[in-house]
Amino acid sequence: MSPTTTGDDWSTRHSVQAVARRTAALVNVLDDESVSPEAVADVLRAHGETGPLELSARDLTEMRAAATALREVFTATEVDLAAATLGGLLGRGSGPLRLTSHGGSTPWHPHLDSADEAPWGEWFLASSCLALTVLVWDRQRPPGGVCASSSCRNVHLTQGSGPQRRYCSRRCATRERVAAHRARAAEHGPRAPGR
Repeated sequence: MSPTTTGDDWSTRHSVQAVARRTAALVNVLDDESVSPEAVADVLRAHGETGPLELSARDLTEMRAAATALREVFTATEVDLAAATLGGLLGRGSGPLRLTSHGGSTPWHPHLDSADEAPWGEWFLASSCLALTVLVWDRQRPPGGVCASSSCRNVHLTQGSGPQRRYCSRRCATRERVAAHRARAAEHGPRAPGR
């Protein structure tokens, strides 16, 4: 039985949107200089990676460098800048497009890293660039942004074709609305009863 007929949801877990979500999650977790290899492995597992995930200090360093470069795509406010940033990353951090089934263990899918056993940092940058490039191509706008909350640095994806998303989560959006409400209330002073 081929990997595509096993009933496994591999294609769903590795769709362009799923890879882009994994990219944002990894960019966010790798923003923490003290993040442990196990915490990064947990994010990888949460986004569909299976099997043993052993990440070395060198892997983390390389993945953090890739995350820093990918953050620039999320900070791009115009599609031309996002596309130019991705173009530069593709030019310096990816190999030729190739198809792989990882020795028959997965459905056929594209890769831009040098080999199936490429280092984690190379794989992360190449797979992320591929997914984000498809999103820019498909939507003709930046693939995401940085949370508008002054106390948050998380990146997020733009969902669908609606208005540009401003916050990475409902929690950040709520925290900002409450803070703005309190600031307005403090500016106008206490209200008299019955008004």
